[in-house]
Amino acid sequence: MYYLGLDIGSSSIKAALVETETGRSIGVVQEPEDEMSMYAEKNGWAEQHPDDWWQHVCKAISRLKSENNIEANQIKGIGISYQMHGLVVVDKDGKPLRKSIIWCDSRAVEIGNEAFKAIGEQKCSTSLLNSPANFTASKLKWIKDNEPDVFSRIHKFMLPGDYIAYKFSNLINTTISGLSEGIFWNFKTENIADVLLEHYGIDKNLIPDIVPTFGIQSIVSKQGEKESGILEGTPIYYRAGDQPNNALSLNVFNPGEVASTGGTSGVVYAITDSLSVKESSRVNNFAHVNYTKNESARIGKLLCINGAGIQYRWMLNNLAVNNYEEMNVLASEIPVGSDGVCLIPFGNGAERMLNNKDVGTRILNLNLNNHHKGHLCRAALEGIAFSFVYGMEILTSDGIKPTVIRAGNDNLYRSEIFANTVATLINQDIEIYNTTGAIGAARAADLHKGDFESFGKRIMENDYVMTYKPLEDKTAYQEAYNNWKKELEIILKNK
Repeated sequence: MYYLGLDIGSSSIKAALVETETGRSIGVVQEPEDEMSMYAEKNGWAEQHPDDWWQHVCKAISRLKSENNIEANQIKGIGISYQMHGLVVVDKDGKPLRKSIIWCDSRAVEIGNEAFKAIGEQKCSTSLLNSPANFTASKLKWIKDNEPDVFSRIHKFMLPGDYIAYKFSNLINTTISGLSEGIFWNFKTENIADVLLEHYGIDKNLIPDIVPTFGIQSIVSKQGEKESGILEGTPIYYRAGDQPNNALSLNVFNPGEVASTGGTSGVVYAITDSLSVKESSRVNNFAHVNYTKNESARIGKLLCINGAGIQYRWMLNNLAVNNYEEMNVLASEIPVGSDGVCLIPFGNGAERMLNNKDVGTRILNLNLNNHHKGHLCRAALEGIAFSFVYGMEILTSDGIKPTVIRAGNDNLYRSEIFANTVATLINQDIEIYNTTGAIGAARAADLHKGDFESFGKRIMENDYVMTYKPLEDKTAYQEAYNNWKKELEIILKNK
């Protein structure tokens, strides 16, 4: 028997099957095979149609069953991971009233900034644990201000994962973790964030019913079976945003445990049991998947680095190299510190951890007589690694005391130079696992039983790859990081 996991991304939908007894992954598919399109009517806008996600979900399920010779009656539960901070609005018939405003759409930035000032930074920090910023609540306010006809017809708003669950079940609901990522949750009162809803003039009746993150959230309806091929009555057991789900996939649940990803952008997601925040303008704070009202304050502190893997990909596309492996070999021939070459990798827009400053990518101290593409490859890997270390310093100042860091065996963490640099400078082991968000969501369907210990053991048994340990002599790494940090601070001072 199997659990189905879905990962609703903005570039593709991934679906996975795992064995219910062992948690072993038996298959993963992606739909579409190329990236999904986005609609951008204006600069800074990004939209997708929710029904496009659903169509790809149904295709992925069909492929997964066919390629693995699985019958519908063998699938015993569903877990859903999804792109965070998106907004879906539907009418009384459950039909989307417009395209979804997705996570990377920046149209509501000023709305959130105004709310942060008007409500008060202290109140936002203690109640919401965040600035309203460009999150889901601010996007809903944008519709209210700019599309009043649409707003007047809204029956409920949803996050992307809520919409997929609705298409399966014909029931509209959400989770506390999901509400917190949209800045709809007040951690002080442990209830809906009336302070923000009142400021925005949004009726709380637009909020879906709240269900537990783990448990029977809803069941597949007759129409859901007809469209998806999953049997009527199959339970949806789990739902979470992609970064909390990534942490779950890496068995990160407890204070001091940290999950990291190093893709196009980089993420460090650390768990704490404290509601105290110092860095609410640079670090996002959400209810983690095991946050429990009135019982367990499990908060995920999310620090995002926009300029991460995209910097290395730019190098691949613009240097005379064939692939990442060749770049890594070239970089390995250069000593720590890249012979003085320093690369500031923030070329993917404004960086929240740099107080939303857009400093761009900068290559410094390049000597045209002595340096070549190997130096650039090493400086890029080191510069990206240094940005992760800089982010960890911010999280440390915000109260995080890391006990373990876990990362997926993909993208930047495949580079020994990158991983060793981070591990050595933060003086912390980095455990590497072979897993994905879809596999994690499938396994999480079993957590309705409450057995977190067995869940963690399955990840170790099925996914553990290796551990990067801090190098004993960190002198050269520390010197290189200090030089990089000095250059960054000069840039920030003049911005």
